[in-house]
Amino acid sequence: MTRTPRPGQTGVLRRHWLQGVAAMGLTGNVWAQGTEPSAKKADADRPHVVAQVADLSADQQDVSRDFLVGSRTAWQEINAKGGVHGRPVQHQTLETDGTPASLQSAWQSAQRQASCIALSGCVGNTAASGLIALQAKSPGDAALPFVAPWLHDTAGISTASGASDTVFDVFAGHEAQITHAIKNLASMGVQTVGVAYANAVVRRQSEAMVAHAAQSMSLKVQTISPPGSAAKAGTAARVDQTIILFIGGTPELFSFLDQLALPQGRQCYVVALADVNLQVLAQMGPTAAKASVIVTQAVPMVNASLPVVRSYRDALARFYDEPPSPLGLAGYIAARYTAEVMGGITGPVTRASMLAALQKRAAVNIGGYAIGYQGRQRTNAYVTQSMLTTNGRIIG
Repeated sequence: MTRTPRPGQTGVLRRHWLQGVAAMGLTGNVWAQGTEPSAKKADADRPHVVAQVADLSADQQDVSRDFLVGSRTAWQEINAKGGVHGRPVQHQTLETDGTPASLQSAWQSAQRQASCIALSGCVGNTAASGLIALQAKSPGDAALPFVAPWLHDTAGISTASGASDTVFDVFAGHEAQITHAIKNLASMGVQTVGVAYANAVVRRQSEAMVAHAAQSMSLKVQTISPPGSAAKAGTAARVDQTIILFIGGTPELFSFLDQLALPQGRQCYVVALADVNLQVLAQMGPTAAKASVIVTQAVPMVNASLPVVRSYRDALARFYDEPPSPLGLAGYIAARYTAEVMGGITGPVTRASMLAALQKRAAVNIGGYAIGYQGRQRTNAYVTQSMLTTNGRIIG
């Protein structure tokens, strides 16, 4: 049944917007939200411009689309309330297709636009990591702040960006999520954790991080063959571990669970991270009945009573006919944090003043979601988790 906008709704259906995205292709597209800058306008009347790079390639689109809708929801809400310092914010979406050339083109589009003061909520992980590498090669006087990117390896920011101080992470990376999810399960006397990666690229990106997290909990790691190799051989992926850590997205996890074979009577927990949508997984089929699935997220639960969650749900209901999701909430928080920093600037809001304000790393509380730093490092890493039980119930 087709869902229609509510009477008086000023937003659009997300599926209609995404159909427009698909019709126009991916690479180099720019979607602007707000008032278009004009050289004829006085500086005080021009909108602030914030860009968001979103990787809509096949293996990233599920993550990026929810995150992007959350950010667009926040910026529409902010503009409906008068913008920042009385000026609207033009939210530009720069879409990429997952290739280095597409990413570089998107980055250059934002970099060369003098009115663009920041990149905010860039998603997914590969795109955000690639943007940091591109930024590290740019001249210091042209630095474009990277605010609240969707990064898995947050500990590697300083290494990737060299001596520059232009990346301001907000969300807990994979290592913090792994530690949070596994530490309680590991207290049951488990000494070895199985790890399955969605593909070889994900393994290269995450293997060192997984090893470090396991070492910190005195656990051994045993890598499980990826789903594809078992499928080609015509056999299921048989595992003996009580805890299996899965690194990948929702479709890959579904495939892994579909091929999973456990010893008779063995209780098993599959731990997945914030790129997985547990609600979607539950709707895809009954394969999760083989094991309980625990999924972490770097934001509060979408049914929590925190003010930021209520604001997100209310705004989403006004502007989009979509159910709330953890990744959507993350995108919403990314935009809200960016706007909070912009609002605290005294004087003109420019790329330089935005960077200077971010470098102070002042503590910010966005409706109960606290963001704080000690030096360049976050002092908190917000992680929650939900579980899909073997009988199909979602708990948490």
